[in-house]
Amino acid sequence: MADTDMSNLTTTQMNTGVPDFSVDSESIDEAGPQKENYWYNSEWPNYLGYFDNIPEYNSAIIALARWTVGLGYKTSTAVEALLNNINGWGEDSFQSILQNMIIIKKVNGDSYAEIIRNDKGTLINLKPINPSNIRHVVDKKGIIIRYDELSNKNKVIRPLKPNQVLHLCNNRIANQIHGTSSLKAIKWVIDARNEAMSTWRKLLRRSSMRVIYVDMDDTAKLKTLRDEWKEGIKDHEVLILPGQKGKDFEVVDYDVPPLQPFIDWIRYLEGFFYQALGVPKVIANSADFTEAASKVGFLTFQPVYTEEQTLLEQDLWSQLAIRIKFNRPPSLAGTLQEDEEKSTGQTGFQPTDTKATMGRVE
Repeated sequence: MADTDMSNLTTTQMNTGVPDFSVDSESIDEAGPQKENYWYNSEWPNYLGYFDNIPEYNSAIIALARWTVGLGYKTSTAVEALLNNINGWGEDSFQSILQNMIIIKKVNGDSYAEIIRNDKGTLINLKPINPSNIRHVVDKKGIIIRYDELSNKNKVIRPLKPNQVLHLCNNRIANQIHGTSSLKAIKWVIDARNEAMSTWRKLLRRSSMRVIYVDMDDTAKLKTLRDEWKEGIKDHEVLILPGQKGKDFEVVDYDVPPLQPFIDWIRYLEGFFYQALGVPKVIANSADFTEAASKVGFLTFQPVYTEEQTLLEQDLWSQLAIRIKFNRPPSLAGTLQEDEEKSTGQTGFQPTDTKATMGRVE
C-alpha cells in the first residue's frame, strides 16, 4: 500500500540534478616564451570534409568567394599585364587563385599561396598550398618569422620566408597565431540539421518493414525466420508464414512519426545556419523567394562581401605590393528606398537602414 504520509513529500531537485546550459571555455593559441613557437593546420582535413560533404555550407562559401572576386578588378595597365601571366599550377588565373584562397580562408581559417618571383624580384606566379603542409613559426612576441612546408609525416621539406607566402587569415582573435574557421561557430547547427534528415530517412525506410509477433521459443527456428524475413524484404518478395494469424503470429505495420515536426525543425536549423554564417540563403541558392525578401537579403550581405573585398585588397598591397580595386556589385539601397516611397504598405526603411555606416551618424 502506498505511503500517504505528507511528511514524506520530496522534490525532484531540478536545481542540482539538472545542470544549467554552459559553453565550454576557450583559450587563445598565442606565442610562448620560447624562441620559436609552432602551429599546425591539424583540423584542415576535418574542415575539408564538411566543405566537401555539406551542400549548404559548400554553396554558401563558394557564393561568398564569387561575390568577393567574381566581378573582376581594376588596376593599372602595367599591373594588369603582370597579373595576366599568373597561372598557378598551369591552368589557373589570378582571379581563380584568389577565389580558391578565399574559400580555404573561410573554411580553414588560413590559406596560403607560394609567391614566386624571377631574379629581378618581379612577381611571376602564385601557387596555392595545401594547408596541411604549412606550419606557422612565430617568435616569442607572436611575429611570424617563417612558414615551414611539411611532408605528410610532418617533416620540414623547406622553410619559406614571410615574403615568399601570400597568407590570408580569417577572423584572427586577439594575439592568436592563426585564423579562425567559419565552421567552428556553426558546426553544431550543421550536425543537428543533418542528424534530423538522417533520422527521418531511417524512419521512412523502416516504414516499409513490419513488426512480427511470433509464438515460438525455438531459437534456431526464430533465426531461420529472421533470415528469411530479411531476405524477403531485400528482394521485395512476399514471405509466407505457416500458422494462424493472431494465434501463432501477427504482423504489425511500423508507424512513421508525423513529418511536419521534422520539416519545421530542419527548416529552422537551415535558417539559423545562414544567419550564423552571415551569408543569406538567397545568395547561396536559387530557392523561391519573395522580391522583398531577396532585396533585404542582398542588402544585409553587402557589408559582408565588401569587407572581404577590402581585406583582400589590403592583403595584396601589404604582401605583394599590388594595388587593385575589386568591382562591387550594384547596391540595392537606392532601390529599396524608392520601393518604400512607392508602396504605402511597406514602411520602416530609413536612410540609415540602407547604408553600411559602421555606427557613424551622418
